[in-house]
Amino acid sequence: MRLITSLLFSTYTILSTMVTATLSILLLPFPYKYRYSVINIYAVSVVRALTLLCGIRYRVEGEENIPDEPVIIFCKHQSTWETFALQVIFGKISFVFKNELLWIPFFGWGLAAMKPIAIKRGAGKIAVRQLVKGGIKRLKEGISVVIFPEGTRTKSTGPGRYRIGGAVLAAESGYPIVPVAHNAGEFWPRKGFIKTPGEVTIRIGPKLETKGKAPDVILEEAKQWIEAQMPDISQGEYKSK
Repeated sequence: MRLITSLLFSTYTILSTMVTATLSILLLPFPYKYRYSVINIYAVSVVRALTLLCGIRYRVEGEENIPDEPVIIFCKHQSTWETFALQVIFGKISFVFKNELLWIPFFGWGLAAMKPIAIKRGAGKIAVRQLVKGGIKRLKEGISVVIFPEGTRTKSTGPGRYRIGGAVLAAESGYPIVPVAHNAGEFWPRKGFIKTPGEVTIRIGPKLETKGKAPDVILEEAKQWIEAQMPDISQGEYKSK
């Protein structure tokens, strides 16, 4: 049964992505708010479809920490789930991701319409400068920047290696970080097709001020907060390093 519901969900996601990407491209000549509305409706529909078809619900802890102003969101990255849920929870956001994704038909085209920050993964200092330049631009436009500091999706049993790029953006821009922890990988695993029913816990932390702090200090503070939450919200056995 889980195979069938997962297939139905994937079919819905593919079709809705194609429609949303097409609409977003057609709306490129118009103000960003129109594309944002379409993309937001899409994200909401995918999250709801996941609940209806696969039984994956979610609850938000720390809603009082959701800011009204643009911030840098440091989020745990275990699943594809958070790429949809963050749009529903936080509103206008810009994702940082590798530029190869822009070439994926429909999916990449839709991403391009979201004012993303595309970087060349593995380019070292060049990629960091791309991140800083693009991130500051988006923040000044009033759009929060989402960074997955682990870089790629990780196992639900432990952390990946936290990378410095997002902390450099925070240090140079002075914008605060909002840390986010969740356990979505236990229900929608990073390399798994089958979705498992259950309730994702997403915990949003208080703002971490970054002005006057070195990037390594900022990164460590964000990492410590996120990793401190994981054993508590995980239903499995999460081992922080």
